[in-house]
Amino acid sequence: MTSPGRYHLLLSSGGRPVVHGWWNDEATARRKLIRWVGEYGSMPGARITLTDEDTGETLTEWPEEP
Repeated sequence: MTSPGRYHLLLSSGGRPVVHGWWNDEATARRKLIRWVGEYGSMPGARITLTDEDTGETLTEWPEEP
């Protein structure tokens, strides 16, 4: 079975997953994150997380924690 992609983008609202995306290229995933902020950023409780699935590291989150 083939992996869907190394870089996982997750949009959640109220702690529940709403939209997922996977890309093999980090730059592409980061561009998608910016697009998702524009498209979904006004959703109540929206949180977008980019994770490297190979390392388990969270690369970035929106909105950023204070």
